[in-house]
Amino acid sequence: MRAFIVLLFLLPAPALAFERVESRDAFLSLVQGRTLSGDGVSLRVGVDGSISGRGFGLRVTGGWTWEGGFFCRTLDTLLRDFPRNCQVVQVLGDVLRFTADRGAGDQADLRLR
Repeated sequence: MRAFIVLLFLLPAPALAFERVESRDAFLSLVQGRTLSGDGVSLRVGVDGSISGRGFGLRVTGGWTWEGGFFCRTLDTLLRDFPRNCQVVQVLGDVLRFTADRGAGDQADLRLR
C-alpha cells in the first residue's frame, strides 16, 4: 500500500488544456453580460451580433456571427477597420482564446470579467 501512495505522488498531474467552444449557444453562455479584456482591449459581445468597447484607447465597434464552428467578426476603429475573420474559440477557466484565420493565425487570450 505504501508503494502505491508513493507512486501517486510521482505521477504527473493532468495538464489543464483549452477546450474548443463548438456552438453559438455555448459561446453566448460564456460571454453574455460579461466583458472580454486583455491585450489592450475591453470588449462586449452582444447576443444581437454586436461588438462594442475600447481597444488601445480607441472606440471599437463591430459585428459577429457564428458559422460552422467559428466566431466570424469584423471590427472598426477610428484609425483602422479590421476585415472579417473567422476564428477558433477555446476556453480555459475564465480565459477565452481566439485563434485567427480559422485556427491557423495569431492567438489572443482575453479574460472574462
